[in-house]
Amino acid sequence: MHVITIIGLGAGSLDQLSIGVYRKLKDAPKIVARTDQHPVVAELRAEGIEMSGFDYIYEKHDAFQDVYAEIVDELVKMSQKKPITYVVPGHPLVAEMTVQKLIEKEREGAVKLDIVGGNSFLDPIFNALRIDPIEGFQLLDGTDLKRDELQMTEHILIGQVYDAFIASDVKLTLMEKYAYDYPVTVVTAAGSADEKLTTVPLFELDRATEVNNLTTVYVPPTVDREQRFKDWSTFREIIAILRSDEGCPWDREQTHESLKRYLIEEAHELLEAIDDEDDEGIIEELGDVLLQVFLHAQIGEDNGYFTMEDVLESVSDKMVRRHPHVFGDQSVENANEVLQNWQAIKQSEKQQLASLLKGQERHTSSLLTSFNFQKEAAKVGFDWPSIEGAFEKLQEEWKEFQEEVESGSKEAQLNELGDVLFTIVNVARFLKLSPEEAMIHANQKFKRRFGFVERSVKEGRGSFQDYTLDELEAFWQQAKGRERE
Repeated sequence: MHVITIIGLGAGSLDQLSIGVYRKLKDAPKIVARTDQHPVVAELRAEGIEMSGFDYIYEKHDAFQDVYAEIVDELVKMSQKKPITYVVPGHPLVAEMTVQKLIEKEREGAVKLDIVGGNSFLDPIFNALRIDPIEGFQLLDGTDLKRDELQMTEHILIGQVYDAFIASDVKLTLMEKYAYDYPVTVVTAAGSADEKLTTVPLFELDRATEVNNLTTVYVPPTVDREQRFKDWSTFREIIAILRSDEGCPWDREQTHESLKRYLIEEAHELLEAIDDEDDEGIIEELGDVLLQVFLHAQIGEDNGYFTMEDVLESVSDKMVRRHPHVFGDQSVENANEVLQNWQAIKQSEKQQLASLLKGQERHTSSLLTSFNFQKEAAKVGFDWPSIEGAFEKLQEEWKEFQEEVESGSKEAQLNELGDVLFTIVNVARFLKLSPEEAMIHANQKFKRRFGFVERSVKEGRGSFQDYTLDELEAFWQQAKGRERE
């Protein structure tokens, strides 16, 4: 195989090339350009330097990845016959996917490369925009831009914005985090005589100016915190400020224990919004639940026990470990197999625990704790063979509770009431019903019906003391009737 010499043509005109690079081009026996759409290519040809190009490959494919793959394959084939000089815009190692793919081929032993420098477009871009990269900047690929890559506090340069279609995709991705009218600058042919800077509101990015293969989109850092409310790091920053010495006295006083009731309340309000199919309500309540998560993580960090990164690592590790059919080489046929694998992996993780019940406590809900205890015990055969056994046990416990109510102590009554509730949870488990959800619905139903009773009293005689229990019960029955209707 022969060597492929890769040369960068810089960001603008022929004058920007070094003497050494220019001489190499003059002496090269065979030159191939990734694209003819670069001013230096036309200038070199005007000086009598012959070169072919791969623009025809762009016309064959809809996806850039396919274009790059075919260009690399063609270059490998050419290098089997003779030495090749491959020229690319800018610097070969800056935002040049074909070169990265050639480097992969080199590691596999398929080609030999000699990468010669070249001026990247970054220096003239920094000069044109008057920005200092030490402040922090990102260089991203417009053909594969992802929302979660965007660091809103840094200078963002988006290259490879070849045409209006890519510009449109870039715009839509940016609008997932930035305001629709956030100012962005389109930089074309930076450092050349044709250099042009056009600043437009984000929503006009794909139609306000012409873009080409020398176009870079610049997104300035967001200075105001209010402009970064869609950014995870901003929310974390807000929580840290609230918990700081200069923050909120109430937030500073909170502990894991003091916040437990708020997490329960927010979870219930989220469930209510889900039941109501209220998208706006779900957004708000998910935010409230997320607030609780971040507060607990910040408390952990303030106390020096753990950080949000520990939380993320733990749950990410669990998701990857328990989804081998997604992140590994295991295969599944359906959702039932997924659940079976999940339980098997979960069980193998628990074999090192002292008890099957360890880790099943839910201190915020005794109903869920009972449900989890019984579910784990059932997995090893400690269970009634059918629901009839659970019903018989419920009748037995109910009778014992009644006996204690008639003649027992408060402690005994409390003990027997617990047995009744525990057995009811067991019945719910057999029926695959959530006792926690059942109680939530029961509480909501009582609140709704009692609200009707309150309104009826207020619209009537005005006070509960003015009604008999039978009259109040009549209002309750009316509320039930309205729900049935």
